[in-house]
Amino acid sequence: MVAAKTEERLGGIRWDRAFYLLRYYLRARRGKKDPILCGVKLTHRCNLRCRQCPYWRRPGPSLTWKQLEELFPRLRERGIRIVIFEGGEPFLWRDGEYTLRQVVDLARRYFWTVGVTTNGTVDLNGVNPNLIWVSIDGFSPTNAVLRGTPLEPVLANIERYRGEKRIFANITISRGNWQEIPDLVKFLADYVAGITIQFFYPYPESEDLFLPWEERRWVLDRLIELKRQGYPLADSYAALEALKDNRWRCESWMIANVEPDGTFNHGCYLLNRTDDTNPCPRCGFAAHTEISLAFQLNFQALLTGRKILEVF
Repeated sequence: MVAAKTEERLGGIRWDRAFYLLRYYLRARRGKKDPILCGVKLTHRCNLRCRQCPYWRRPGPSLTWKQLEELFPRLRERGIRIVIFEGGEPFLWRDGEYTLRQVVDLARRYFWTVGVTTNGTVDLNGVNPNLIWVSIDGFSPTNAVLRGTPLEPVLANIERYRGEKRIFANITISRGNWQEIPDLVKFLADYVAGITIQFFYPYPESEDLFLPWEERRWVLDRLIELKRQGYPLADSYAALEALKDNRWRCESWMIANVEPDGTFNHGCYLLNRTDDTNPCPRCGFAAHTEISLAFQLNFQALLTGRKILEVF
């Protein structure tokens, strides 16, 4: 009861987390650079064949329940406090009697924030993460071309949970959809609690979807204006501005990722996932931008982390 009253009196800040982040920052400044966020690819299996995604093209093993039981305490020991489950399609993951529901429940014992990314074609019920990001890349004709499904079944699944704070849309912006992004944001605002964006990275299978810089800046200018108008774009103004020319300094060491075969990578999301020896100039991963700016004590990025990921 005392802790609850103190939290309320001090604006709802989770002070244990805030002090952890302060220690994390000071340790990193002294050279101990541990990750704090980890993307865990449970499986490459997927029911869609998205043009911009390379992972369904790479069949292989999926993580097992035993591997996950051993993995989560190790990740926490490494300093990780935020875990995002990815695929493929995470909702398709199975290991005997275990499903994504049990994975999320177990993860929430170890981490502050647990998120799931999904293509939205499956029922979102039955799991209890802090956040669910539903990938939507255009109105129905465009989404069908880029992701292999019209928009209607995805919206039907989101519709059941309209008003829940945990449902976000994530848009990957590419040459195939850039012109309709402003209208798409306006449309999705009625369905989700927030919208995040990223720009397509040119994987070898779909390099034609890479969006040139002039068009990227056009989209970002309009997104910034929509955010000013009150549309629920969750990315900070600072991150949206930084993505215009990619001159922001990436703190890639803050990120880790785990492959479906159990391989642990520390650093850039593209590490060991592309043949490009220098992916930075064409990077469009806004999450990297945001977390890097937060470490650099950008106030807008810090507030975004608090609002979306509840890190303090």
